[in-house]
Amino acid sequence: MKNLSPARRSIITAAAASALALGLSACGANSNPLEEDTAGPAASPGVSGPLVVGSANFPESQVIGEIYAGALNAAGIEATTKPGIGSREVYVKAVEEGSVDVIPDYSGNLLLFLDPEATAASADEIMEALPAALPEGLSVLEPSPAENKDAMVVTKATAEKYQLSSIEDMGPVCDELVLGANPEFAERGYGLPGLKENYGCEPKSFEPINDAGGPATLKALITDQIQVADIYTTTPSIEDNDLVVLEDPKNNFIAQQVLPLVSSASVGEEATQVLNEVSAALTTEDLIDLNRQVSGDEKRNPADAAADWLKEKGLAE
Repeated sequence: MKNLSPARRSIITAAAASALALGLSACGANSNPLEEDTAGPAASPGVSGPLVVGSANFPESQVIGEIYAGALNAAGIEATTKPGIGSREVYVKAVEEGSVDVIPDYSGNLLLFLDPEATAASADEIMEALPAALPEGLSVLEPSPAENKDAMVVTKATAEKYQLSSIEDMGPVCDELVLGANPEFAERGYGLPGLKENYGCEPKSFEPINDAGGPATLKALITDQIQVADIYTTTPSIEDNDLVVLEDPKNNFIAQQVLPLVSSASVGEEATQVLNEVSAALTTEDLIDLNRQVSGDEKRNPADAAADWLKEKGLAE
């Protein structure tokens, strides 16, 4: 394979040797397809068959799942995909029960799902808290630099008018600004209550726009119907419209690093190394570009976008 690091080549060699050993031993045990993590067929004694890589029911999760599966297959670890499983309530249960081996998730929201009382906010704090919160048999692998989280977004004109670079700057002028977001933002801890508690920010008014920072929110922001919008950080419209993401020094919006949630029993050392290498290579900028490809005008198949990304990063031929 071209452009592969020595570590990558060693992973592939190890996986191939392991697969050969399994064949010679004629192991007849069946795989448990319900595990939620990635692992090589040779990773756990008595486990055979492809790993099942799932994804939630939105395009970004689906393309990350295709990346995970593609990287595993390129390393000689057979994997198949099971896209669009559903919400976190559904896919975490699927991993626990064994219909999925690995699935991409987001660190902060996963922690709050498992422990609604958790107070960890920074990336390091969340990763320290997650292992204890996970059900028995599940684990998380290394987080990636890629992150998709809520953000307070303004136009360049608004940023210049009010001298805004962070939400902290927004506090003293918040009563002059109309804020637009999903309706639940009015009640959720990170929404209006969090902005008030952490930054003393109480907007002039709140405009509920139920499209998750999509076209209606963007139009309202660009036309100055609202001056601040809650838009997810991997949404291509931020970059495409030269918008400004305000910094969040007090972590009102907790860290949301992309990471694999896996079944500890079925994901072995080789698969873990492969997935950790993917995480190390995946950036927020990559997610923005991948989202543009699969959700923009091009409407690419997630598997095709994932395959090109893996080649670009030297993780597949």
